Amino acid sequence: MAAALVDASGVALSLPRPPRRIVSLVPSTTETLCALGLADALVGITVYCREPREALAGKTRVGGEKDPDLALIRALAPDLVIANIEENVAEHVAALRAWGIPVWVTYPRTVADGIRLIRELGALTGTAERAEALAAPLEAHLAEVTAATARRPPVRVFYAIWREPWMTINRDTYIHDMLRVCGGANVFADRAERYPRVTLEEVAAARPEVILLPDEPFRFRRAHLQDFAPFRDVPAVAAGRVLLVDGKPFSWHGPRIGDALRTLPALLAGA
Repeated sequence: MAAALVDASGVALSLPRPPRRIVSLVPSTTETLCALGLADALVGITVYCREPREALAGKTRVGGEKDPDLALIRALAPDLVIANIEENVAEHVAALRAWGIPVWVTYPRTVADGIRLIRELGALTGTAERAEALAAPLEAHLAEVTAATARRPPVRVFYAIWREPWMTINRDTYIHDMLRVCGGANVFADRAERYPRVTLEEVAAARPEVILLPDEPFRFRRAHLQDFAPFRDVPAVAAGRVLLVDGKPFSWHGPRIGDALRTLPALLAGA
């Protein structure tokens, strides 16, 4: 039996052998498990787990992150379920554990945490060597990007996650840290709530130089760019830097970190 590891919920987990039947309740973790060569071991995924598309074709869908079919998960007889403190529901995790199903709970809140998670999953699933091959280059790239962006003034950024009401992120979030690493300064970093509600007037007063409208969790579209048209004196609006972006590089852990570190510094700098 492998030595016990402690997950983000404070629960120690020791598996007698590498898991052969895994249910993933987190889309980014599903992608990471496939990168670790565990696609065949995935017996259940959420309806939002779509990448890598070919590897997930035909997999059993167990529902959404917030409303999975627990009875279906139990029927799949998994020897490991992977969940997340924020994306999943604590009562669901408790129910699965009460049935004797091992659950590993994650909660990366920084880019470094996201890289560490790759190694944790490797240790948990018997793929430590492959995990290290993924994590080590990301770690080196993170150091390079952090050093490079530290040499220039940060770019003031408003990152939206919802509309009506408008919502954003504070400093205690993975997205905030990704922005920081890549040269951005989150204009609502100091708000007390992790996901504060804001008005467009507050956004304008914060004077962002870049406004980012991702396609998840709210699906921002071209029509939403017009919401900012009345605020012509805001630097981001004046410079035409209200941008529709793919949300995955900002919020997905695992291999997506590499994509983020390659593309986001230039995006924020305006290159």
